[in-house]
Amino acid sequence: MTYVEGFVAAVPAANKDAYIEHSAAAAALFKEFGATRVVEAWGDDVPDGKITDFRRAVKARPDEVIVFSWHEYPSKEAADAAYEKVMSDPRMQAIGAAMPFDGKRMIYGGFTPLSIKNAGGKTGYVDGSLMPVPASRKEDYRDLDTRISAVLMEHGATRVVDAWGDHVPDGKVTDYKGAVLASGDEKVTFSWIEWPSKEVRDAGWEKVIADPRMYPDPDAMPYDEKRRVHGGFVPVLDM
Repeated sequence: MTYVEGFVAAVPAANKDAYIEHSAAAAALFKEFGATRVVEAWGDDVPDGKITDFRRAVKARPDEVIVFSWHEYPSKEAADAAYEKVMSDPRMQAIGAAMPFDGKRMIYGGFTPLSIKNAGGKTGYVDGSLMPVPASRKEDYRDLDTRISAVLMEHGATRVVDAWGDHVPDGKVTDYKGAVLASGDEKVTFSWIEWPSKEVRDAGWEKVIADPRMYPDPDAMPYDEKRRVHGGFVPVLDM
């Protein structure tokens, strides 16, 4: 996997089944035209933040749940080609005409993986996050991510992916930059951690938080932790 299309949306809780059905139909088309994997994950442990959070990112209403999802492709060229084919396909036009959520508030973008750690195994839970990182600190961020990923894998994670903003468009209502209050010189990262289950995830995080390797010099942090957006999600579709 060398390219990721990442999405965050707000879906009415009452529309969960309709959303899963809608997503499965759309995922089948993206897979047909080149996606190697499509994952949709339903919000489970999505905390409110003091400055930023997932709910603010998509202007979620009280009755809505956050969905964190991504498509994986072998290359950016494959992703672009799939998008063109899907958007011109009459089947997608029919799917789009019956969306069970407000597409205007969905945020989306294209990302290039900086780091992928993969131990294999079925995914039962996902931690997703967005971060603003100064473009000049990209390599510092990559180094930090490599160290932290090793700790996460040691304590139970099966896969850790950190991807750097490549095509992150401005939106009329919501977008990734607004989600993390990114300044002009900052890039947005789209990252996730896969775990076998929520139980393994909860136990793993206890160990991760207690691990001194997780706490580098605060003055050397390559991003503003206060603006990090994060949450826990249950996969409802993994194709």
